[in-house]
Amino acid sequence: MAWVLLIVAGLFEVSGAILLKLTDGFRRMAFVVPTLLAFAVSVFLLSIAAETLPIGTAYAVWTGIGAAGTAVIGMAAFRESTSVARLLSLMLVIAGAAGMKLFA
Repeated sequence: MAWVLLIVAGLFEVSGAILLKLTDGFRRMAFVVPTLLAFAVSVFLLSIAAETLPIGTAYAVWTGIGAAGTAVIGMAAFRESTSVARLLSLMLVIAGAAGMKLFA
């Protein structure tokens, strides 16, 4: 169950990051509250998962999901760079998070 909560926490982290971009530097107030709520839910779920999982593993996987998910959505929705170097770096983030889970 802790792994499920951790994955959901990571997805809320991605949501918060994407919403953060949409706040336009907190000038678009309609996105500010959803952004803060997404981040709050993310950290709350991480804290529950960390009760069972090693904190280093939980945090690494959580940040990996957040970083990789945000990068992928940034590439797809905001036309951010999809250079080979960037895609290889993204694969390293994913491999690192997967390794932390596999060797927990």
